[in-house]
Amino acid sequence: MGGKITSMNADGAVPTVTREQALAHRFRVQGLDRAAKAADARELDIWALGLQDSPAGSAALALAARLRGGLASVPDLTDARRFVTAWGTRGAPLVMRTADVRAFAEGLWPIDAADAVSRLSGNGQQLRKGGEDPIEAIRVTAAAMHDVVAEAKRPMTKGEMSTEVSTRLPEGYITWCRGCQAHHLGDQLMRVAGLPAGLRLVPDASPATLTPIARWKALPANPGGADRIVRSYLHLYGPATPGEVGAFLLTTAKVVKTVWPEDLAEVSLDGKAAWLPAEDLDALVTGAPFDPADPDGVRVLPRSDPWLLARDRERTVPGAAHRKALWPVIGWPGAVLAGGEVIGSWRAKAGKAGKSGKSGKAVVVTVEAFETFPPAIRRAVEAGAADVAAQRGDTDLTVTFA
Repeated sequence: MGGKITSMNADGAVPTVTREQALAHRFRVQGLDRAAKAADARELDIWALGLQDSPAGSAALALAARLRGGLASVPDLTDARRFVTAWGTRGAPLVMRTADVRAFAEGLWPIDAADAVSRLSGNGQQLRKGGEDPIEAIRVTAAAMHDVVAEAKRPMTKGEMSTEVSTRLPEGYITWCRGCQAHHLGDQLMRVAGLPAGLRLVPDASPATLTPIARWKALPANPGGADRIVRSYLHLYGPATPGEVGAFLLTTAKVVKTVWPEDLAEVSLDGKAAWLPAEDLDALVTGAPFDPADPDGVRVLPRSDPWLLARDRERTVPGAAHRKALWPVIGWPGAVLAGGEVIGSWRAKAGKAGKSGKSGKAVVVTVEAFETFPPAIRRAVEAGAADVAAQRGDTDLTVTFA
């Protein structure tokens, strides 16, 4: 499996698709067209990669953007019987369906030592320079984290975990933290080891707090399933390249190619080869683009929405100035999406209560329009912003357009 990238088109021809076709296909696959009539939000395809929940509440807003009933249709993501939040892809908090947690833990396990170094970022470079086996470091750290929480018999904050686990690990795993002015377990190593340790994040807890995942069993010596993760990216973000998949997973194209799925179709996109699952090809080439001027296609997305985690940013947002506004070095805003085109960004901050005559908490959502919004688009944005206010628990909403 993997290692060779070929076209699976029946007639051997490589179709040419446009940017508009690619984004329209992605819009549908990610459920943003709200075409799914299933009452259960857990049936959306985006669960294949989980939902990043940073800042907290983002996963709920991502679902609200895809459900006909908006936030009111979003299930309780704190219900551990159905959902688990844990450190997942790139070490970010990830909401997963409980039934999928085991597959994520196995699929996100590093493929080889080079992959582990990449996923561990600076901690990986430290281990490499110190002659440590990065995969063994993850395994040993995961075992120590599991034991620490089991012995404590209570949830533990991230800081408590780091302090206790650091006393049980080899010196080569410990790093100097400038913020704490102390030596302790590296942050990314802790995050990568958290899910294999069978630990989840306690919903709404601050600081981050870890507790056991029910009925967890240790991972096998050589976990598999990375190809499933790769295929899921190609389904949700395709057509895509090994490099884009690698960037999403915080690894390299070389690593991704070793687990490249076999049942893919190749297309020419922007003059370059890209791939997606073979069964998605017909929908890609026959699907019609959406009209960005149609208010029914407007979605107000949180900053870690799946749409904004695509690694082909130049295709997703062609304008360099707009990309800079959406993905600054610090403090990403959310985005306003209209039929597959990002037409603005938004930020929310606490407002002055009672401004609109209501009582309770207030929020101001400021929208930076990348182009002039006609009245119908403004109304659609205001409707989406109402879910932002509701998710925050604010009863008084003001939307301003810049």
